[in-house]
Amino acid sequence: MAEASKIVLVPDYLTVRELAELIETSPIDVMKTLISNGIMASINQQIDFDTAAIVVEELGFSAESASAVAAAHEEEKRAEKREEKWSAMYEGESADGLTRRPPIITILGHVDHGKTTLLDTIRKTAVAEGEAGGITQHIGAYQARHGGQALTFLDTPGHEAFTAMRARGAQGADIAILVVAADDGVMPTTREALDHARAANVPLVVAITKVDRANANPDLVKQQLAELDLVPDDWDGSTIMASVDSLSGAGVEDLLEALVLVAEENQIVANPRGTLRGSVIEAEVDRSRGTMATLLVMNGTMKRGDAIVAGTSCGRIKAMFDHAGQEVKRATPSTPVAVLGLDSPPAPGVMFEVAPNEKAARRLAEERRDAERARAFGGQITPALTLEDFLQQFQAGDAKELSMILKADVQGSIQPITDELVNISERNEEGIAVRVLRQEVGRITESDVMLASASKAIIFGFNVDVDNAAQTSADAQGVEIRRYNIIYKLFEDIELALHGMLEPKFVNRVIGESEVLQTFRIPRSGVVAGSIIRKGEARRNAKARVKRGDAIIHDNVSVASLKRFQTDVREVRTGFECGIGLDGVSDFEEGDVIVFYVRERVT
Repeated sequence: MAEASKIVLVPDYLTVRELAELIETSPIDVMKTLISNGIMASINQQIDFDTAAIVVEELGFSAESASAVAAAHEEEKRAEKREEKWSAMYEGESADGLTRRPPIITILGHVDHGKTTLLDTIRKTAVAEGEAGGITQHIGAYQARHGGQALTFLDTPGHEAFTAMRARGAQGADIAILVVAADDGVMPTTREALDHARAANVPLVVAITKVDRANANPDLVKQQLAELDLVPDDWDGSTIMASVDSLSGAGVEDLLEALVLVAEENQIVANPRGTLRGSVIEAEVDRSRGTMATLLVMNGTMKRGDAIVAGTSCGRIKAMFDHAGQEVKRATPSTPVAVLGLDSPPAPGVMFEVAPNEKAARRLAEERRDAERARAFGGQITPALTLEDFLQQFQAGDAKELSMILKADVQGSIQPITDELVNISERNEEGIAVRVLRQEVGRITESDVMLASASKAIIFGFNVDVDNAAQTSADAQGVEIRRYNIIYKLFEDIELALHGMLEPKFVNRVIGESEVLQTFRIPRSGVVAGSIIRKGEARRNAKARVKRGDAIIHDNVSVASLKRFQTDVREVRTGFECGIGLDGVSDFEEGDVIVFYVRERVT
């Protein structure tokens, strides 16, 4: 048996010369070994891993696949992150109180590969069989059983819903089923779904659907997935893949068995006696019953009469119903229930928590509403993460690694950029890792923004444009998009950010102009300019400059007051008259122009 020191990590493809350098021998010896095995290859010819492994073994070394080792290492890191991720949910809980809970499962994949049909089949075979009336109420989630093990399914197939939950603070799921049709193979949306699952550090089980089709080719699907580092378990990999015919139900039992095995391996736990926490699946207003919200308990036990807060919604639970429409009095971890009693529909994906009483719940919800109103009026958007602030957040413990999405103009740009990012990460003395969640050719799209928002990632574009919808979404969600056309500037900015030396850049953006029509002297308020807004808008929280002709007579002054008649307002738009007071300015004249501007960060 080869010694540990003689193990060689061999890439999937390499030239004869590169293999010789890897094992520190002569290319002639490598070529001789290949010839003895019936393979004629020149010094610059590429050979695959299996061929290279033969040479490595015969020359006294032990060959291992570099990509397989890297994938195993990445899976270990994802497992560590899964543990870290759930630690916040159970912070303060006693380890003695933690017990196994049913896994929460979501289904991801291409739009036409059979996600909904698979969910329907699971529901019929593993849920309805034990219920006389079948499913009487749709609540966005349900529980199935297999071999005595409960499994909770989110009835919201699609990585958009999965990622939206993560973006609002919820975990999203414990396990993801990646659905791939045997007659269609891996599609771009399949890769997107895989990116989202990996960004969430969620273990994957693959369901290969439509195996009954005449043109089905499951082996080709497995090959395509292996190229994405999802090596099937029957190919000595670590990813369980089940072939399923959703219409007949064939293979569904194998899929459920795989989910049970993955759940057991990942030690999914909760404390039923602990603090009540969970997430909102969906919500609506029923004409006869009021607000109906579907809640998924993550920790603790929810009981009728509990006072809860979900985002800016609150209330006392008056009634709870399970997925079969039956009224229940309590819900344990991983149990989905529809509840009555909230004062308004909470946003899907937000986390809910228990409050000591209804009064405390109302107070907390009102504080959150006030904070949201203040942000809305102030036009404030809090970015998930900016490159300039990254080191500070890392040192404060708010960021563990620099997550990024890379879009480039051509495939030839992707590899050198990712290789250099790995080198930057290894050279970094702070111990900060650089993690590329997605690397693709093409424009920056709304899907990229969605993934970045949920994963607190930064989007880097090299010689690419941004879709209008993506830019709008990025502005709304506070996602930073940085575009470059010089590759070394991209590397330089990342290195400087990791060392805390990248300074943020700001510019003044003009938002409006007003013309002074007349002036008034107000006791204890000074001089106020009676004005009309000619362009844009005036804001109470903006800065201002006063222009007289071509000359600027005052600049960088704060707006002391902004009134419509006798009412204080936060903003006044084009065409409306108002009274404007500026700090330290009393020499207004008719015809002066007041320019309003805000200071914004630029990339």
